[in-house]
Amino acid sequence: MSDRTRESWNIATRNHNAHKGDQAAFLRGGGDLLFPEELELLGPLDGRDLVHLQCNAGQDSLCLARRGARVLGVDFADEAVAFARRLSAAAGIPARFELAEVVSWLEGTTETFDLAFSSYGAAGWLPDLGAWARGLARVLRPGGAFVYVEFHPLVWSIGPDLRLSGDDYFATEPFHEPVGDYVADSGAGLGAVAAADAADLTPNRVPATSYQHTLGAVLEALAGAGLVLERFAEHPYSNGCRTIPALVLGPDRRFRWPEGTARLPLMFSLRVRRPG
Repeated sequence: MSDRTRESWNIATRNHNAHKGDQAAFLRGGGDLLFPEELELLGPLDGRDLVHLQCNAGQDSLCLARRGARVLGVDFADEAVAFARRLSAAAGIPARFELAEVVSWLEGTTETFDLAFSSYGAAGWLPDLGAWARGLARVLRPGGAFVYVEFHPLVWSIGPDLRLSGDDYFATEPFHEPVGDYVADSGAGLGAVAAADAADLTPNRVPATSYQHTLGAVLEALAGAGLVLERFAEHPYSNGCRTIPALVLGPDRRFRWPEGTARLPLMFSLRVRRPG
């Protein structure tokens, strides 16, 4: 990932957290951010070694750690890792956080894990899915599993008018645009508790580089690395994030299609296993 992508994410991370209030108090009070699909696919966590790849600012990592997993979060954004370390200490939930570009880290680390986890805006920042998948296979212990819950790549092709006026599903050239304030756009779905003071927000004009990977490309990469598919599902809702402006937020923090709309998948989830 480029330095400009990192800078864009650093700005976005500060803006995102400005909307969320006292997150340490939320976690200390028993607040939880995880969704049923994630927990079901991960299975029992107590005593498991788990790496949370592209962990962002660590909120989900700490919710996993509180369930008994020994968690290492890895992210390339300085602001995200620094915030995650502070949040871990303030919430009293032990976890480790490492600053690193994810594919390079997967290729070089000597650590191995029972579980690897990624979610919501992960592989789209990586140019080489093959290297990512081979790295996943490398850090999993025999019999270990990777769980991935992600926005369906179809959503980026759907415009605000609910027509196919967005990005080409089969685009091969990278996209260059700033990381947006999707926490403000999603409100309570992503834990926003109030509108942030304008003085606490920095306009993000730094373009980040992302990639459109089809669902088939993700599955092919994982299979090509020798990982065995155990579970796969597509979902007609989006956990937490309003990926399309017309989606409607429910009390379960999920965004769904407006009533009367023909539904397409907004999200997919999978679990793959390293044989052994």
